[in-house]
Amino acid sequence: MLAGAVLADLALHESVAITTTRTGSINVEAVREKAPPSDEILHSAWEYVSDKPRGVQTVLPAIGPRLRHPLLERLIARGDIRRENRKVLGFFKMTALKDSQNGRRAGLLKEVRDVLVDGTEPTARIAALAALIWASGALPQFDPQIPWTQSVINRAQELERGNWGAGATSEAVTRTMTAVIVNSVISTAAVASPHQ
Repeated sequence: MLAGAVLADLALHESVAITTTRTGSINVEAVREKAPPSDEILHSAWEYVSDKPRGVQTVLPAIGPRLRHPLLERLIARGDIRRENRKVLGFFKMTALKDSQNGRRAGLLKEVRDVLVDGTEPTARIAALAALIWASGALPQFDPQIPWTQSVINRAQELERGNWGAGATSEAVTRTMTAVIVNSVISTAAVASPHQ
């Protein structure tokens, strides 16, 4: 899922392009007309596809495993998450990650809720976030803040397909690329899941 989020972010910044091969597979490639991303996490993923176009299903597992640690460290450094040390059974040390209550999570969750529940037209970033939350299978965990209802499911599925609302015509390509990435994440998750 983190790799999907990074690819979606690159697509939203128009740093990558999606192409379809003659056989119908989806490739992602770096857009060379633009400067490489300055963010080190995005830059690393961009570099991976800058050598040659690569299949989305190849890119996701190639960049994904290295993302968790640097992203968590960034969230901790920024104050969005805090580490809490505990002892289990009185002597086993354990570290838990907690919401720092700085309002960032609550703000993002409200924006996603506004889109999924109230039908607010999303920004491209919030549409991609909501689609990725849906794709990850984590959406039910946000109930009751985001009620798990059929209308919410339907809206999430629309976002997954790239139906974000009227928006600017210039965002149509970005919506399509993000939808392709989200659907690739869903396909990868389905193959990787032992329960499906």
